[in-house]
Amino acid sequence: MKIEQIYTGCLAQGAYYITSNGEAAIIDPLREIQPYLDRAEKDGVKIKYIFETHFHADFVSGHLDLSKSTGAPIVYGPTAQPEFDAIIATDNQEFKIGNLVIKALHTPGHTMESTVYLLKDEAGKDHCIFSGDTLFLGDVGRPDLAQKAAHMTQEELAGMLYDSLNSKIMPLADDVIVYPAHGAGSACGKNMMKETVDDLGNQKKINYALNQPSRESFIHAVTDGLSAPPAYFPMNVALNKKGYSTFDEVMSNGMKALTPCEFETVAEATDALILDTRSAAEFHNGFVPNAVNIGLNGDFAPWVGAMIVDVNQKILLVTEPGKEQEAITRLSRVGFDQILGHLTGGFSAWQQSGKDVDTIVRITASQFEGEFIAGKTKVLDVRKCSEFESGHVEGAENNTLSDINLWMASIDPKEHFYLHCQGGYRSMIAASILQARGYRNFSEIEGGYGAISKTGIPAVKTQTA
Repeated sequence: MKIEQIYTGCLAQGAYYITSNGEAAIIDPLREIQPYLDRAEKDGVKIKYIFETHFHADFVSGHLDLSKSTGAPIVYGPTAQPEFDAIIATDNQEFKIGNLVIKALHTPGHTMESTVYLLKDEAGKDHCIFSGDTLFLGDVGRPDLAQKAAHMTQEELAGMLYDSLNSKIMPLADDVIVYPAHGAGSACGKNMMKETVDDLGNQKKINYALNQPSRESFIHAVTDGLSAPPAYFPMNVALNKKGYSTFDEVMSNGMKALTPCEFETVAEATDALILDTRSAAEFHNGFVPNAVNIGLNGDFAPWVGAMIVDVNQKILLVTEPGKEQEAITRLSRVGFDQILGHLTGGFSAWQQSGKDVDTIVRITASQFEGEFIAGKTKVLDVRKCSEFESGHVEGAENNTLSDINLWMASIDPKEHFYLHCQGGYRSMIAASILQARGYRNFSEIEGGYGAISKTGIPAVKTQTA
């Protein structure tokens, strides 16, 4: 028996590869399927089943491409209604993988079709659960994402999740291993641990959701403090349920190399967004006018989803030379398939062609300290509320990056302001969006609050009751 967790940090997502006696199963595969095919070929096994724990919202699964490539059927839990051929398992239905058995445990609550897969080893002993978004380490799946589809309130779904956990998961032995679909950083929960594997006994002790004294307290605990889900989530659900272009097609289109003149022509002829995936340090020194910067060296895919939102948005790419394929792959993971091509030679080719170049005004924390006047300097902090409350520049306004379209209109274009996040990644995203919309009356602070906090500028914490 072999169980491999294939963890993708950018999405905080875990897929699983299981083999036994010449057969394999994949659980919640990512969009690019070659890694699974390579593993199976290396191990000399045949992929027999592809298990989906639910219709994912935060990423596009590779189930369709993998099934087409291998002939393995896709398995969903009860009540799932995909618009393609699949096995819809009944509750407690068992599937054999070599000498192993995988048992479907229907656990509605996060979504109606949510299913945990219990693996029994060669001796028939309960070995582990692939818990999907039903149970995370330190948390449980948020119960507000499926409200519209289920015609239920988040409280009703939370109650259903409580029942599922207590009837299907809590009775399992403490030594059963928990393999969740996500870890810390995912928007599918609010209190996940950084660890990606644990035993169920420890989760029974430390997971706040599993330690509520009543159904009512559980409902309150898991629904309290939920932030709004990213707007692209429903679009990813639809892609996972209805189908999508093959990954090879997306890659082929995105890898179309465009000269600066061709790039400019396509940009002018379409409503394509110019997405620059270089680092903030490179971007601010020069970029194609109106480009938006979301760096590959960060939480790229989630921020693309949060900022661009519409998965049907046409995109033109500017990357570091050699990073085009990685950018296309990571965009496809969250359903952004409409990539029209990339700037061949990167920004250097654009610059050498003599075309217009734009820049962002970026200053150091020391420069900011020299210019800061308490009570007079306008500062916009785009970090999350919890970050802001833990410490911020005196007098700063907290305008979170994810809400930029809500607060942007309130900016006075004649009043200069300073812009920062924690380290500079998010504030450069904000700066590029602002400048693309015509705002140029700001200075972005290199190093963000991490650098500012080391200066003599007064900092305060928000007092909470």
